Amino acid sequence: MRPLGVLEGVVMDQLWSTGGAGTVREVLARLREERDLAYTTVLSTMQNLMEKGYLSRSSEGRAHRYHAVMTQAEYAAGLMQEAMVRGGDGDLVLLQFVERLPDELHARLRQVLEDSIVSSGDKSVQDVDVGHDEDSAPA
Repeated sequence: MRPLGVLEGVVMDQLWSTGGAGTVREVLARLREERDLAYTTVLSTMQNLMEKGYLSRSSEGRAHRYHAVMTQAEYAAGLMQEAMVRGGDGDLVLLQFVERLPDELHARLRQVLEDSIVSSGDKSVQDVDVGHDEDSAPA
């Protein structure tokens, strides 16, 4: 998965923030609150996003409504997966990622992993350790 360009990211952020769908005019109206863009610029950006597989579209009268084909979380997860694959040793990439997380994100990661293990019914995992826990810090 390739990262979005700057304007592509701005357009996708607008769509994701409003339920994942919109017409060119709707997106343009929201974007014009922050920057001066032409209709054709937003139209071509959304068409490019559709060609790249990030958007689909449906007819709505004389206009097209564009729909995000993935959530923002799915997009971010795809980028993370790509970084793990391209980064060489996946274990080292993951370790570097986890070590750079602030403590509050370590706690959230631990909880997500524990919840995932419980919901999957995997009884073989006894302990999930993502580091940087005050209880596991060396004395």
